[in-house]
Amino acid sequence: MRDALIVDAVRTPSGRGKPGGALSAVHPVDLHAHVLRAIVERTGIDPASLDDVISGAVGQIGEQSGNTARWAVLAAGFPESVPAVTIDRQCGSSQQAIHFAAQGIQSGAYDLVIASGVESMSRVTIGSQTAGRDPFGAGVAARYPGGLVPQGISAELIAARWDLPRETLDAFAVESHARAAAAWNDGRFDAEVVPVTMGDGRVVDRDETVREGTTVERLASLPPAFEDPAWTERFPEIDWRITAGNASPLTDGASAVLLASREAAGRLGLRARARVHSVAVAGDDPVTMLMGILPATRKVLERAGLAIGDIDAVEVNEAFAPVVLAWLAETGADPARVNVNGGATAIGHPLGASGGRLMTTLLGVLEQTGGRFGLQTMCEAGGLANATIIERLD
Repeated sequence: MRDALIVDAVRTPSGRGKPGGALSAVHPVDLHAHVLRAIVERTGIDPASLDDVISGAVGQIGEQSGNTARWAVLAAGFPESVPAVTIDRQCGSSQQAIHFAAQGIQSGAYDLVIASGVESMSRVTIGSQTAGRDPFGAGVAARYPGGLVPQGISAELIAARWDLPRETLDAFAVESHARAAAAWNDGRFDAEVVPVTMGDGRVVDRDETVREGTTVERLASLPPAFEDPAWTERFPEIDWRITAGNASPLTDGASAVLLASREAAGRLGLRARARVHSVAVAGDDPVTMLMGILPATRKVLERAGLAIGDIDAVEVNEAFAPVVLAWLAETGADPARVNVNGGATAIGHPLGASGGRLMTTLLGVLEQTGGRFGLQTMCEAGGLANATIIERLD
């Protein structure tokens, strides 16, 4: 099997995913096109040599509909001959795009591929693709007669079942913001972020979502985000610990990762930063849907022949604070190696772009710390999760 190499990875800064956010004036196709152009310019490849562009987007409706990846390729100025496809594995969509790109290279079907993702949550609001519709049908309703739950309720169930107090969740969030602010102040994000110049000439070059200096006391004043007596009746163990402060914010952003076969990298004179070592995807209970990261982590470590102690840097998507804390409790991973430069609680979670964003950050952390192996995993709606292990190359 051929090696799938990661040549480079970039992301936009994170903008607040609501009207007036730093990137809210940018059409998602144009935001996506920005990172596609950036990765081509940084690596010097001829875009005509791309075998495919595989992209994630969750809200595939309105301005992100109609195979949005294709329009981003054309908006980026790539030749019309460059194909593109948009996929949806919910929050893990662009991580799955990386997997598909790597698998295509390993099989011999591809030589040079961009895996990318975009989400403009200010313009395509979360849940808009299913608003007023039943996405499940009678078969799912019969299998889960109690009904499925929103992700916020799943996060509450995890906090209750792993006995994670509100103060612990808020302290985790404060640490995430502190780590992200320190990474920005130390220049650790400079190599991964491509600034966005707005139509009025304003340059967005820093994550708008990071709250430097926030405190546990400040977060303690925030009300529960999902409190509802109907859910308390069904799940009496819930005591409402999830707030806007210990969950990821609505976010606008895009990311792109260039992958190549070893042969193509040599032919084109590309210096690879890492290789995709092992990948996995797992399914889990769709009610407590956010803990698929546990079987996914176990599966990818087994495939890689590694233990959690062999992993030098980890990115676990901070959709909600209890997700990462429960993962830490179950895996025994060293918290000092997890989300070293902060996580989605601070950096944001632009759904379809988050998998690429985590990979971009993971590459940077491995290079900054001299680590060899990196693990990335993220929860996804429906009880799914992806996990990826990469190996840094000198």
